Amino acid sequence: MGDDVLSEGTPVPDAPVGALPGPLVGAGWLAERLGAPGLLVLDASVGAYRGSAQRIAGARDFDIDGSLSDHSGPLPHTMPDAGRFTEELRTLGLHDTDTVVVYDAAGIYSGARAWWMFRAMGFDRVAVLDGGLPGWTAAGLPTQSAAPSAAVRGDFTARPRPGLIVGAGEVAAALADPASAVFDARARERFRGTAPEPRAGLRGGHMPGAVNLPFGEIQDGGRMHPAPELRAAFRALAGDRERLLFSCGSGVTACVLALGAELAGYRDTAVYDGSWSEWGLPSGGRPVVTEPQSG
Repeated sequence: MGDDVLSEGTPVPDAPVGALPGPLVGAGWLAERLGAPGLLVLDASVGAYRGSAQRIAGARDFDIDGSLSDHSGPLPHTMPDAGRFTEELRTLGLHDTDTVVVYDAAGIYSGARAWWMFRAMGFDRVAVLDGGLPGWTAAGLPTQSAAPSAAVRGDFTARPRPGLIVGAGEVAAALADPASAVFDARARERFRGTAPEPRAGLRGGHMPGAVNLPFGEIQDGGRMHPAPELRAAFRALAGDRERLLFSCGSGVTACVLALGAELAGYRDTAVYDGSWSEWGLPSGGRPVVTEPQSG
């Protein structure tokens, strides 16, 4: 469709959004509710995918590359504090009683990071759009090229939930804990140290004891695999362990694994915020190995 928020003759919903069906919603579910009061749609695209010529009609920018990361330190894409998160989301028009759907222009990539950030900040009425913008446009659903109008300020307040975002110390403890599994979402070549890291100065390889599940292997065409397939993929690497921690290059695609684990039925999960951007630093003195994972 073109630049109009909704096609001519399409009514804007005036009924409440209702309950989310889970942490993942389809394009049809969102299309039926687009424009409904209390629904906020956010574009969480990063990097080359940010600034797409089209956006879902009415979507606002959740800027992980910019204001919705902490830039006070050297690591990319780390969580802002609760005060900053509150201010940014109020500016986007979010109220405590609203429902949020996040997506990105890659399919399922950085939208999952936004979903996990909301969860870590104590907000659970949030879901990821399965298929992202590519799936939405392929279905012929409404987009616009212009930026949305300024939002009416919301009243959202972040209420951080401890344990969902962890640091290197918690990861090191999990690597030594027989009841925990640490998953690495990077490509297999990076995990093995046979391909260079995209960020200069980082060592190649992985944490000793970590297992590798590249984030692209739990989705197909930007859509997540069904729950039974996801459960099988995680169990193949974690066995009976139910405490799962997720890492990647900079804490973004680790959240795709967190989303997959949630869909698979895991509930005791966490994301390593610094991920390989921190662990792989030569100055950190953290152990790195290059041999393939065992088991």
